[in-house]
Amino acid sequence: MGTKKLNADPLIIATRKSKLALWQAEDVQRRLAGRDIPSKLLMLSTRGDELLDRSLAAIGGKGLFIKELQVAMRDGRADLAVHSMKDVPAMLPPDFHISAILPREDPTDAFVSNHYESLGEMPAGSVVGTCSLRRKSQVLSKFPHLTVIDLRGNVNTRLQKLDDARYDAIILASAGLKRLGLDERIRQSLPVEQMMPACAQGAIGIECGIKNEALNALLAPLHDQDTADRVNCERRLNAGLGGSCQTPIGGIAELDGQRVSLRALVAEPDGSRMLFAEGSDLRENAVALGQQVAEKLIAQGADQIIDATQTPTFSGNS
Repeated sequence: MGTKKLNADPLIIATRKSKLALWQAEDVQRRLAGRDIPSKLLMLSTRGDELLDRSLAAIGGKGLFIKELQVAMRDGRADLAVHSMKDVPAMLPPDFHISAILPREDPTDAFVSNHYESLGEMPAGSVVGTCSLRRKSQVLSKFPHLTVIDLRGNVNTRLQKLDDARYDAIILASAGLKRLGLDERIRQSLPVEQMMPACAQGAIGIECGIKNEALNALLAPLHDQDTADRVNCERRLNAGLGGSCQTPIGGIAELDGQRVSLRALVAEPDGSRMLFAEGSDLRENAVALGQQVAEKLIAQGADQIIDATQTPTFSGNS
């Protein structure tokens, strides 16, 4: 089913145009090339990249980063798409799925500043930039003397705004900085106890048609099961909470032999209330563990926080 075409023609990989997105797509290209599978990139602009004057929560969430890529696959212009897994909604269209998840990079958040070594060192009134409600809530909860201001744009744009002295510090994903060779900009990899990462942060996923058996077979060797068990646990947590960009939710799963542990939080956007839960189970039950920890948070009142933060979002043509 389509094997002859896939072997004869380069695979077309849909990707966003940002440097980080291109790095991720090129990483998939390198892995495919290592198996003698040629590929080409189809670079697309998404509404998430274009609408930079509003927060993601206000314009419809991270799903805006992947819709155009799915359209390209559905139209036959692309065979597969490469995503940051933290941008992938809990529910995909029924004709698509995540066929492979690559080995995970550092899932932590990074503190980046030209003047300070840590959040704790920053004086009252210092400005921290982030577009993430999850990061904002945790900063304000632990460091209420700081001011948090929205910061949108790709990694290099955000770093330039920091260098232009518009912010005293910014918080970015450690994985993105490392992948772009910007490790030296990281002043501190924030410990999970201080900054719970986003669910699936640091993981790259490959999306394609669920019924394309030949393509799925080609992608199968790229799949990393250790990463998938962790990511699927975290994504089930997020789905079980009904999470979106409008609610600060964090979660990190870790493997220890045949067991998986999960730590998670749900917070008020202003950091005034933080709910924590954790659990562990056999790794074969990783998805069920994600649901169990979600239910622990709901029992503490997470559903009330989530309901209160849900507001009508921007709906545009895409």
